[in-house]
Amino acid sequence: MGLLLGGFFIWKNKGAPVARPAHPTNGGLWGPQQTDKMILSVHVKLNEIYAQGRHYHWTKPERCPRCHSGRLWGHGFVAACFDGFCRQLLLRRFRCPDCCCIIRMKPSGYFARFQATIDTIRGCLHARLSLAKWPKGPATSRQRHWLAALKRKSLAFFGAG
Repeated sequence: MGLLLGGFFIWKNKGAPVARPAHPTNGGLWGPQQTDKMILSVHVKLNEIYAQGRHYHWTKPERCPRCHSGRLWGHGFVAACFDGFCRQLLLRRFRCPDCCCIIRMKPSGYFARFQATIDTIRGCLHARLSLAKWPKGPATSRQRHWLAALKRKSLAFFGAG
């Protein structure tokens, strides 16, 4: 258990508090730094991942995209939800021991952190912007989320000017 207080991270170690200087780059926690996370898009079939689970054969990247090291280790799995599947699918992760980069494999055709395909999102937003009403299909609240994300990303890219 710990507490960040005045630039120091107070760590309770067997009842006696130990103060360590706060680490400036990882939110004040001292220890292994959670560095860059990269998402690599790969061509996979979601039905095979659903059927095989952890036993699905993921192709390991030849090199780290950040430091180009050839030493990549398996770093477990992460659960992700996708439309059309009743349970979460396990996506493979790899870790570079040289730069501590974590590489997550993602099915192509999906945006990061979105459950619907790019084509579904594009079609719904096109219908909304051209017809001025929400199309039938995914829940309206999800479609509003997609439109808000599009506006946010557009403002960030093009500026508010």
